[in-house]
Amino acid sequence: MEKLFEEWSGDRCVNIVSLSAHGSNRRYYRIKGNAKQCLVAVNGDVRENEAFYYYSDYFKKIGINVPEVYAVSADRTTYLLEDLGDTTLYDYLQQKKADNASFDDDTIAIYKRVIDCLLQIQFSGCDIDYSYSYPREAFDSQSIRWDLNYFKYNFLKLAYIPFDEQLLENDFDTLVSYLSRIDSATFLYRDFQSRNIMLVGEKNDLYFIDYQGGRRGPLHYDLASLLYDAKAEMPIEVRQQLLNYYIDELSQLISIDSKQFEQEFYLFVLLRIMQAMGAYGYRGLYEGKEHFVKSIAHARSNMQWILQNKTLPIVVPHLNDVWHSIVESKLLNQKVTTFEQSEMLTVSVNSFSFKRGYPTDASGNGGGFVFDCRALPNPGRYPKYKNFTGRDSEVIDFFKDYSEMDEFLNLVYDIVSRSVKRYQERRFTNLQVNFGCTGGQHRSVYCAEKLAQYLKNNYSCNVIVRHLEQEK
Repeated sequence: MEKLFEEWSGDRCVNIVSLSAHGSNRRYYRIKGNAKQCLVAVNGDVRENEAFYYYSDYFKKIGINVPEVYAVSADRTTYLLEDLGDTTLYDYLQQKKADNASFDDDTIAIYKRVIDCLLQIQFSGCDIDYSYSYPREAFDSQSIRWDLNYFKYNFLKLAYIPFDEQLLENDFDTLVSYLSRIDSATFLYRDFQSRNIMLVGEKNDLYFIDYQGGRRGPLHYDLASLLYDAKAEMPIEVRQQLLNYYIDELSQLISIDSKQFEQEFYLFVLLRIMQAMGAYGYRGLYEGKEHFVKSIAHARSNMQWILQNKTLPIVVPHLNDVWHSIVESKLLNQKVTTFEQSEMLTVSVNSFSFKRGYPTDASGNGGGFVFDCRALPNPGRYPKYKNFTGRDSEVIDFFKDYSEMDEFLNLVYDIVSRSVKRYQERRFTNLQVNFGCTGGQHRSVYCAEKLAQYLKNNYSCNVIVRHLEQEK
């Protein structure tokens, strides 16, 4: 990576930071030099990379905003990308949610711009060389069958949803036969969802990433991916508004039967939900990645709404039973709840004596905060407090007379709160906070107890308190 960066930039690499890849086997890094920076992707699947290189070049030529590929290694496994920043449409939605402004007019306007770009992408496919597509040139019956098997083996099996394999396969045949007859002459992005849409600059310019799975396919699928993106939590009325907007804009390009299109659309929504559930099962229930487990509840909610409110154009009785079993499964509720509890942030709060050195961190994270309490008023200087600790009422009353303690703790609360919030957002599982004083008996113990109580009162997290010197 450093060699490729230095050859491209003429600059020396000074920092490399690993980035999250979510559901991908690709690894991403942000690499910085003295004057330039970019992203680096590493992926051993060369055919998938070649699809990405080709589509990147093609979309750039026709005016679609995608990251520029700066350089590619000789073995085609490592490549440098334009750094578009860190704000995806998903991140934007989370900030809006935090501001109590989810799906306001500004957000809907962005989604309409996204739909305009989607139509441009879909109808740009007439000149694409689909021989570069990976793993197939079209979203055909074979591709659909792969998605259904992914759902069956990686979700139904792992979630313990009962099914009759032969009856399920019969309904799969019906579904595949119906969907395969729908026109597939346009470009299918394949994973057109909020985490693959970037907002760049002050005007929130739209950029698109992770399109290497693109191929020829039906229009409905990408729209289903966008409007039924599990973690976006889009309200039903907004979905309908955006679906109507898409159909109106599409009608300006081609002649369509709006009612038929909408019926077919919800079948593709269920197909997309099943494909996503396969990923949630494999990446979440099997690999234990929290984001994917959390998405199961949203996917089930979307599935339930369609089952209750829409009539499908085909009859698939056993598959319908399976869908209802997913929605109603108490065992699946239990599995998700158990996982969420195990993934809750644990904050370890320790008091210690500087005479014995810093506490170790058994979580493997390498430690955390260390606050030095030795500048605070010290009860240990007075004989009357010799046999008490910071947990005893006598010492607690002592500190009530000193405003320095409250000032110190308020600063601690502010600093630690920032980390707790960020750790919870990023789904970290361990944070350590240590308070040290000379003897590990009064000031550090008092501060540890006060912080522990503050965290319990203000955050949903596990708090473990230990007074290491007192244990010795």
